[in-house]
Amino acid sequence: MTHLVVALLSIIIVIIGVTWFKWHAFISLTIATLFLAIFSGLSLDKIVSGIETGVGGTLGHLVGILALGTILGMLMAESGAGLQVSNFFVRTFGVKRLPWAMLLAGFITGIPVFFEVGILIVLPLVISMYKTSKQNLLLIGLPAVAGLSITHGLVPPHPGAVAAIGIYNANMGKVLLYSLIIAIPSAIIAGPLFAKWISKRIIPENEPELIKVEEKKNLPGTGTSFFVILLPVILMVFSAIVPFFGFSDGMKKFFTFIGSPLIALLISVFVAMYFLGFRQGLNKNRMKTLVEECFLPVGSIIAIIGAGGGFKQILIDSGVGNTIGEMAQHFSLSPLVLAFIIAGLIRIATGSATVALTTAAGIVSPIIQHMTGVNLELLVIATGAGSLMFSHVNDAGFWMVKEYLGLSVPETLKTWTVLETILSFVAFGLALVLNAII
Repeated sequence: MTHLVVALLSIIIVIIGVTWFKWHAFISLTIATLFLAIFSGLSLDKIVSGIETGVGGTLGHLVGILALGTILGMLMAESGAGLQVSNFFVRTFGVKRLPWAMLLAGFITGIPVFFEVGILIVLPLVISMYKTSKQNLLLIGLPAVAGLSITHGLVPPHPGAVAAIGIYNANMGKVLLYSLIIAIPSAIIAGPLFAKWISKRIIPENEPELIKVEEKKNLPGTGTSFFVILLPVILMVFSAIVPFFGFSDGMKKFFTFIGSPLIALLISVFVAMYFLGFRQGLNKNRMKTLVEECFLPVGSIIAIIGAGGGFKQILIDSGVGNTIGEMAQHFSLSPLVLAFIIAGLIRIATGSATVALTTAAGIVSPIIQHMTGVNLELLVIATGAGSLMFSHVNDAGFWMVKEYLGLSVPETLKTWTVLETILSFVAFGLALVLNAII
């Protein structure tokens, strides 16, 4: 019981630090980790080494993935490749099926880029289509942000999902396959279907003014844009299915190598540098400047994920994880349900999906160490689903959607917050269904 109380208090420290004291999530997680270590009885000489082990173990495979994924997203935004993909879906589906076009545009664009970058890529097209078609802005805009959000929460190579994969020691290829199976129907329900229903009941009070639609004269080709965006996913999926084909061991090792997230993204970045950079007129100096600029926001994410890794290691070293695991087994509580609930509570309290996903994975990881029959890949997805629920005023994404779609705070709560919660519970329900089948 003492271990349980200490663990709960450490989570409360994270929440209070972020919300009340306005500390950066890295500071809050570090203070909570020290509290957990000291009051759970861990020897003082083992605390720092435990934190260092946890941070290093979590970030060891992740830093390169984050850096390369950020470069790829920057090249997509700078070249207009994301806008080209969005335009393709609009042309293909036509005005009557714009919600479905924008869902696919958001989903495809969101796979390799952060949510905030995806909004800046896709929403100019949303505003343009709104002005042209005169349809309710929510009918067009909500499906786009649903596609962006679900990939951000569930689909690697997004940082939260990749961090959880490392913490749980799950298989990257399987997580990618399962996440795509779950993300698509979740986005359909929370996107076009919910948008059709809510757009008949809410008309935004204000005209969106923050986005000025800029025409790019020299966009990359549609086929090139699709190829660059989907290349890392293709390589990772292929590496997951290649063992089922009759290749030699040498070929299997080769495809597994190029399909690992780091190498897949590295290959994709060089392809993007050529097709979306040099062929679009960017010189070496401009490319170097863009890469340096895009690294600035990554530092915060790396710090948060590393702190979550340190928290996880202290849970293991102090024995708190084992205690909670024994209690969870005693009450027959599914690890998927536990991860979903913990991630959801932290998400509601802190507003950050990345903090929720990383912290929840760190808490649940030591609990499942002595359990059998746990599907680690679906556990990643259940944790990611929990990290999406009930976005509200403490979430930066809430305010981005509010301003860009010209909504009031009550309207944003009725649209974006509900959309996020639908995504969360539908994805979690589908994960439970898959868990029962597989």
